[in-house]
Amino acid sequence: MASTVIDSNVFGALFSTDEMRAVFSDTNLVQKWLDTEAALVKAQGELGIIPKEIADDINAYADATKLNIPEIGEFYKSSITIVPLLKAFKEILPDNAGEFVHWGATSQDIVDTGLILQMKEAYEIILRDMKLCQRHVLRLVKEYRDTVMCGRTHVIHALPITLGYKVAVWADELGRDIERLEELKKRVFMGQMAGAVGTLASQPEKGLETQTRMMEILDLEQPAIAWHVARDGQAEFAGALAICAGTLGRIAHEILSLQRTEILELEEPFFMGKVGSSTMPHKRNPQVLENIIAVCRSVRTIAPGIAEAMICENERDWGCLSTEWESIPRACLLLAAGLEKSKDVLEHLIVYPKHMEQNLYKLRGLMMSECIMMHLAPRLGRMTAHSIVYRTCMKAYEEEAQMKDALLAEPEVREAFTEAEIDYMLDPHNYLGLATTFADRVLEKYAK
Repeated sequence: MASTVIDSNVFGALFSTDEMRAVFSDTNLVQKWLDTEAALVKAQGELGIIPKEIADDINAYADATKLNIPEIGEFYKSSITIVPLLKAFKEILPDNAGEFVHWGATSQDIVDTGLILQMKEAYEIILRDMKLCQRHVLRLVKEYRDTVMCGRTHVIHALPITLGYKVAVWADELGRDIERLEELKKRVFMGQMAGAVGTLASQPEKGLETQTRMMEILDLEQPAIAWHVARDGQAEFAGALAICAGTLGRIAHEILSLQRTEILELEEPFFMGKVGSSTMPHKRNPQVLENIIAVCRSVRTIAPGIAEAMICENERDWGCLSTEWESIPRACLLLAAGLEKSKDVLEHLIVYPKHMEQNLYKLRGLMMSECIMMHLAPRLGRMTAHSIVYRTCMKAYEEEAQMKDALLAEPEVREAFTEAEIDYMLDPHNYLGLATTFADRVLEKYAK
């Protein structure tokens, strides 16, 4: 029975994906613990620490579907060590093989490594989907490289840009997020096999050889020293997810803002049958975008808690681990939903170039004030030019007049420019700066 929206049969599709739920399912959690124990005994069997045939038997039975997982959960009512798993595993192993499981390890070695294996599996999904989001955005950069629209600062029309330029900023930010994800692999996906206080005292002869081979089997980095209480890797991982969620949330919020009825330059994908309101049939609400914003907000709130969990005591402290067990899976599960929906929005984004063109003239030419000022400045000086254009703009704004008429009413402007020159300066298409050049630079940067 589901008790959270993530696992809900009703709300589940809004808060995660089946693919990510499988990564953090009880079965996969137990399987990752078994994979860790199996890698340990395999390494020990190869090194002659335990009989190799026993190690082979243990590996053959290391299958979570063979265990009674609810029974393991019952044991956890009185224990938070790995003992409940060991009891259940021993019951299905032949002969006395169970006596050789967990040889020289401590519970946290298995639990930490199991979580890292789950994080790594989740990471591959997240990285894949971040790259797909960027691919869809790069297509938009190319397709709308020259589509002129209003640039806005502080929610007010500022200067003209192109849609290609706007989404190129998204593409480059996604690229940096992907770069961060790729760089953290060597620091975060590191296994743990160190014994009670991290000194491998239980395996004095071949402890390091066991650790090396075990990490090779699991395809994890080998630590230079135990990290039982050094939780910076988990904090970095949660922080990277929070940054990814920040990017996705910002993009979704920008599209939502531009879907307003009064603007309607962009719109999330629509299909017949998608209902926006139970009472207002006309509504095409940005409900998917709102969902992305919500789950990404939740992902960002998780990162501070994982950073707080870095404060561990002495050589081991289960208090910090419990935070990670609850929070890291939740961050991955929620981000999976944000990514799943972002992929669809960015692939099938509805663009309204005609509305962008119409909106360029909503301020009746005032948006081109900088252009006018920069043309006046060489003749009159910058501050004088600013004063004249400011006075002209404020008058036109309050009277809701055309900027051209207001400019022609200014003697200094009439003396400096012909009417044709004023028309040219007031055309938004003539003042794009290097918008298309920057879009091209981003396309070139990520060309493959």
